Amino acid sequence: MNIRMVDTIGQYQRIQQEVDQKVQEVIRSGIYINGPVVQAFNQQLADFLQVPRVISCANGTDALQVALMALDLEPGDEVLTPSFTYVATVEVIVLLGLVPVFVEVEPDTFNMDPDDLEAKISDRTRVIIPVHLFGQAANMAPIMEVARQHGLKVIEDTAQAIGATYTFPDGTTQYAGTIGDIGTTSFYPSKNLGAYGDGGAIFTRNEELGEKIHMMCNHGSRKRYIHESIGVNSRLDAIQAAILSVKLKHLPAYNEARRAAADRYDEMLQDVPGLTVPFRAPYSQHVFHQYTLLVEAGRTTRDQLKEFMGKQGIPTMIYYPLAIHQQKAYQTYAPGATELALSERLTAHVFSLPMHSELDGKQQQYITDHLRRAIELHSPEMT
Repeated sequence: MNIRMVDTIGQYQRIQQEVDQKVQEVIRSGIYINGPVVQAFNQQLADFLQVPRVISCANGTDALQVALMALDLEPGDEVLTPSFTYVATVEVIVLLGLVPVFVEVEPDTFNMDPDDLEAKISDRTRVIIPVHLFGQAANMAPIMEVARQHGLKVIEDTAQAIGATYTFPDGTTQYAGTIGDIGTTSFYPSKNLGAYGDGGAIFTRNEELGEKIHMMCNHGSRKRYIHESIGVNSRLDAIQAAILSVKLKHLPAYNEARRAAADRYDEMLQDVPGLTVPFRAPYSQHVFHQYTLLVEAGRTTRDQLKEFMGKQGIPTMIYYPLAIHQQKAYQTYAPGATELALSERLTAHVFSLPMHSELDGKQQQYITDHLRRAIELHSPEMT
């Protein structure tokens, strides 16, 4: 059975005619950078997210970097963020001369722990970057309350959770990435809303910040050859914008298909010993960028399961084999030995199965049948 970790090919085949037409229109127009197609997509995404301003850019890493640049921080200022995340979240902090301070995650959602966040604040803290990991929104109400009490800015890393929603205690709902001062996302091909190349976006409800970010993405300029601030060259090209404009219309259906696939996995794995299926927080509508299990037996068995599955033609992934503070490049910023014990433990236990909008029950049955067999062979004590 031909199983992919992410099936971008199958997804494209369903919308091929519409995508091809839009791409051809861009090519025939001769306008490949910025232009009406990019502006139309920015407005389309703004309407979807219910925010006044979206600024598309070259990739999700640039989105995070420009968001930080827009806040006029000074070298040595501290940014609070999880260590159990993709490196880009922390990479941009260090590149700008800022100091990452790692916050522990919650044991069920794997997202930022608001209690540990409060404990990590110092007189140098300026920004909080919660990561909506694996498609589930972080618990934003207490995070925003901490930010309010201490006068901190909040940048949401929404690279894995575009379209996920967060419900506040009063019952109001907002999209992940639209709650803090600035939200960022990535359009890397494997994302829930993925381009056919690199891309990213920044969104905000603050018009002044939005205009500043727009300039920064274009060499600090709002008028050609007139530069008002230090900026970067980070733009979404028109072909990618055209593709994304088609796919954005399908995003709710894509996310619903992922949730349905996650429900099927849950049912198929409910009686498998030694595995913990993903937790759904009551305040978040999960969009399952990843379907990530916990393997109770730990790293050795987890790695054996991955190897066995690969031999059966079933791709799996480990997000992430090391937390950021354990990586050689970032050990300068590592905290005390026990401060991030849960983040370190997760790296030894997480195990992600194929997840995408084209996944069907027959494929999932094949995957879970072989996972059961792998557990029987490599960890008899789990059975």
